[in-house]
Amino acid sequence: MDLEREAGGRRMLAGLLAASHLTPIDRLPYVVADHAQAAGFTQVLLYLGDLQRRVLRLLAGEAESQGHETELQIDGTTPGRAYQYGHILPAGPTKSSGTSWWVPLLDGTERLGVLYVEAEQDDDRTQEDMDRLAALLALMIVSKRTSSDTLAKLGRTERLSLAAEMQWNLMPPSTYADGRVVISASMEPAYRISGDAYEYAIDGPLAHLSIFDAMGHDTAAGLCAALALGACRNARRTGAGLVAKSEAVEAALIEQYGDHRYATGILATLDTRTGMLSWVNRGHHQPLIIRGSRWSTHLECPPSHPMGTDLGVEVITCREQLEPGDRIVLYTDGVTEARSPGGEEFGLARFTDFIIRHHADGLPVPETLRRLVHAVLVYHNGTLQDDATVLLCEWLGPSAEATDQASALAGLPDEHFQQHSEHRSRRP
Repeated sequence: MDLEREAGGRRMLAGLLAASHLTPIDRLPYVVADHAQAAGFTQVLLYLGDLQRRVLRLLAGEAESQGHETELQIDGTTPGRAYQYGHILPAGPTKSSGTSWWVPLLDGTERLGVLYVEAEQDDDRTQEDMDRLAALLALMIVSKRTSSDTLAKLGRTERLSLAAEMQWNLMPPSTYADGRVVISASMEPAYRISGDAYEYAIDGPLAHLSIFDAMGHDTAAGLCAALALGACRNARRTGAGLVAKSEAVEAALIEQYGDHRYATGILATLDTRTGMLSWVNRGHHQPLIIRGSRWSTHLECPPSHPMGTDLGVEVITCREQLEPGDRIVLYTDGVTEARSPGGEEFGLARFTDFIIRHHADGLPVPETLRRLVHAVLVYHNGTLQDDATVLLCEWLGPSAEATDQASALAGLPDEHFQQHSEHRSRRP
């Protein structure tokens, strides 16, 4: 019997993998239903998170005629907890005397949604097959989302502005992890974002992090931020260092707008072998570092002028040695300057305290950030007057192999630190 069930699980995965290449998203629920039976799953429903990560919405197939809920709240529900913490949770008995489960859909650590699975049996084999099914479906969904309007519409609970449409299509996925770092980002107001942008990219052992805040709150601000992002990517992919990347952004903005548009920003590089963070500040809020539940501080770095103003202020590269578990936070002023109806700012102290408390609770980085952004929105009665963007990166520490490599390379120059000026930050 165990061999038969193991073979059934393999047939399910093999069948789905073979079908994945030519299955459009709107047909996925039907294809899953066909192949899941081989593993003893009598029903599988796919629920995907919306843009603001408030609800889980059903990717509908035959379920629409079977009375299943098409939208589930994330906060305060069992499927929501499965989504928040990334754990398989029981959903209760089924009408056919089987069992049902909520299974998180994860691509790495990016939380896509949950599966509702009804199974004939409740044992380790069932759990293993559910986990593998969710992993394969997550890969299928991610591979198709850039070309799927079905997924784009499912993730929206209201209409996006033109600027927001452009910005969301430029950004990398909101979450990334690879065993060395966990990176998560959020932008609000999600449906009206305009002048903010974030960027991260991995190049071997280096993690590149950037955040931009273009002047204004309109489509023109979105175009300015998009140009800054594109110029940064282009320079980075030709091997430019931090100073050169920021200068490439400035040159692009001046060429396009003269002195009529500018953007502030932080451009940073984290060497995951050693935990050395280097960055430049172009007229922006200083990066924040949070160490465990003990303390937080802004990293010191002399700021240069905003990109696009051509004021001639020297661009200085700064460095800070991180400890394993440190969280680097880049943010725009819409986060800390959001005001309550009474006029009180959300503020830096409340911002950092929130992250520290939820870090101490052991929440995953994406869930900490989700709750933070929702707290900012609640504080501001759901309406922000300025874009609020947060990019959070946790360095997990070097592996033994990475440590050996770093030691072997200790005597070699690192081009990311060979800028025309250097500054070592100190904690206050």
